[in-house]
Amino acid sequence: MSRSSPPPSAPNTGPNTGQNSGPNSGQKSSRPADAPGVPARLAALRLMDAVLRRGDPLDQAAPPLLRAIERADDRALALAIVHEALRRLPDFDALIDAHTRDNLPEDAKARAVLRLMLAQALRLGLPPHAVIATGLPLLTGGPRRLAHGVFSAVLRDAGTLPEALTLPATVAARWQAAWPGRVDAIAAGLAEPPPLDVTLRDAAETALWTERLGGHSLLPGHVRLPRGTAVESLPGFADGAWWVQDLAASLPARLIGTGTGRALDLCAAPGGKTLQLAATGWQVTALDKSARRVERLTANLARTGLSADVVVADALTWEPDARFDAILIDAPCSATGTARRHPDVMHRLPRIAELVELQAALLARASQWLAPGGVLVYAVCSLEPEEGEAQAALVSGLAPAPIDAAELPAGIAPSGQGWLRSDPGMLAQAGGIDGFFAARWRG
Repeated sequence: MSRSSPPPSAPNTGPNTGQNSGPNSGQKSSRPADAPGVPARLAALRLMDAVLRRGDPLDQAAPPLLRAIERADDRALALAIVHEALRRLPDFDALIDAHTRDNLPEDAKARAVLRLMLAQALRLGLPPHAVIATGLPLLTGGPRRLAHGVFSAVLRDAGTLPEALTLPATVAARWQAAWPGRVDAIAAGLAEPPPLDVTLRDAAETALWTERLGGHSLLPGHVRLPRGTAVESLPGFADGAWWVQDLAASLPARLIGTGTGRALDLCAAPGGKTLQLAATGWQVTALDKSARRVERLTANLARTGLSADVVVADALTWEPDARFDAILIDAPCSATGTARRHPDVMHRLPRIAELVELQAALLARASQWLAPGGVLVYAVCSLEPEEGEAQAALVSGLAPAPIDAAELPAGIAPSGQGWLRSDPGMLAQAGGIDGFFAARWRG
């Protein structure tokens, strides 16, 4: 299941970020968490711990840990720090280790704080004095002196990051086995957060909205904008003329095509594919078992003026009252293809065996609901072949409907089996694309 929300961007540093702290701000404070800018860094430290030690998804850990931070720009800053620290974690660790006599333990608090400090200085461009003033209060005693010394030494030695990020060892080994000729390109594609992609309600207005939004288009019905764009302030947002959706995430619904019959969007929330199907004429049933995520889907339908029959139910037990002319399965998956915008997925062990079992069950049930001559598309935002190619190879009882190159952005070609496989190293000159797999059949 894809996650298409835009990545957080670092806001302009203001009074609460520590940029205006005085020269003594690096000294020990009796209440360090109350110092300007420190609560955001403390929240970032706790978020890193939630991801790296507990294995929590960042988007689930963030709301409760950020709730106490009053300013929206401080909440955005905390998220931006964590995103960049996770994106470049092995590279930051290499810099830390190169400037310490004895390597810090992996779980040392000083290492955790240094990761955040280096992310701010080397990735977000915050002034070193502001980073020091808001980072050192998270430590006391010897660890504080160590962090100050290592951070200063890295900057004094003009520490730099490689152009392509260094993948975590377990991820590198897994992807090297799966995509031996693509790992370097994938690593390069993950080095930067992605631009902002939007899907238009009316593809015939692509030229109009490309001009109004000041972006560029890679396919009809798509516009790409620079990252960091304030979405809700853009023209057309309030009117529902478009919605945020990564280019790769928009491809599976495009493979369904236009129609006027009954379409099922399985695992539909947060709703981008439901909106696509409804906008092209289908009578859509949007099914998802998460009531909380369905709220966002319903809000998107209301904003765009599109309609769908929204059902909160478990697809493994739910039964339709009639067959469907089109079925789109955007299956729950490891989401490793979304590492550009969700770098935490590179640091959490994916439950691939469990997910593969669920994906196979969803495919088997949905195949039974397809009307004769209908079209079924299976998709995952994953770079793991067990969740994509291996699943598609096991489908029986349906006729393969190979994907044509004309249905895809220029620069992406179907595989030899007629399947779609994208990865973050593709379309590099145009801003990249998430990793996705999709296959299509007819009943």
